[in-house]
Amino acid sequence: MNRSLADLHCHTSASFDSLSKPEQVARAAGERGLTHLAITDHDRIEGALRARDAAPAGLMVIIGQEVRTTTGDLIALFVDEPIKPGMAPYEAAQAVHEQGGVVGLAHPFDRFRSGAGRKGWEGELERVIPELDYVEAWNARLIAGDGNRRAAEFAKAHGLAGVAASDAHTIMEVGVAYTILDGSIDTPDRFRAALAAGPRLVTSHGSRLIRLGMPVAKAINRLRGNRRVTVA
Repeated sequence: MNRSLADLHCHTSASFDSLSKPEQVARAAGERGLTHLAITDHDRIEGALRARDAAPAGLMVIIGQEVRTTTGDLIALFVDEPIKPGMAPYEAAQAVHEQGGVVGLAHPFDRFRSGAGRKGWEGELERVIPELDYVEAWNARLIAGDGNRRAAEFAKAHGLAGVAASDAHTIMEVGVAYTILDGSIDTPDRFRAALAAGPRLVTSHGSRLIRLGMPVAKAINRLRGNRRVTVA
C-alpha cells in the first residue's frame, strides 16, 4: 500500500523564532525521505507558500499555521488564508474548518509552552475537542516532563488520532519525528481518512543543543528590530 511520511509541524524564517529559509527546509525534508511536510509558522503562511514553490519532486508541502489562541496553540493545515490570532480555541478551530482545513492540538501539556491542556484552561480544552481532527501525541521539542505521555492519553480517551511531529525550528530538526499514514494525504478528506485508519508514529527527541537554536533566532531577530522576520 502507498504510504505517506509526514512531518506535520515545522517552522521557517517566517516565524519570529526561526532562521531556517523555506527553500532549505523543503530541500531537507525531501532529502530525508518525507513525502509531506506541513509548514506551520506562527500566525503566518508566507513561509509555507515559499516552501511549497521550492518543494523537490516527491514532496508535498501542506500550507499550515500555528495559531495562537487565548488558551494555547492550534495547528491549522490545508488553509488558504492565515487564521486570525487571539481567538478562543473553539472559534479558531471553526475558522480553520470554514476554509476546509484540518485542526490539530499542538503540544497541549507542555509545561513550558502555550498548550491548551495547562491548568485553568480545562473548560476551553473541553469545548474545542469536537472540532479537533488530531492531537500531537509526540512533539519532539518536548524534552522535559510527561507532556507527550499525557497528550497520547488525552487523544486515546477522546477517540482522536495522535500524530508525531518535529516542531522543527532549525534545519537539523526537520523530520526528527514524523507520522506514517496509509494512502495519500494530499487533500483534507484523504488526510482525515488516513488518520481514521490509524497513524503510526516515528518518535525522537531533538537534542538540547539543537533547541538552543530557537532563543538564538529570537535574539537575532530582536537585534534586527523585527519580531516578525521576512522569509527572504
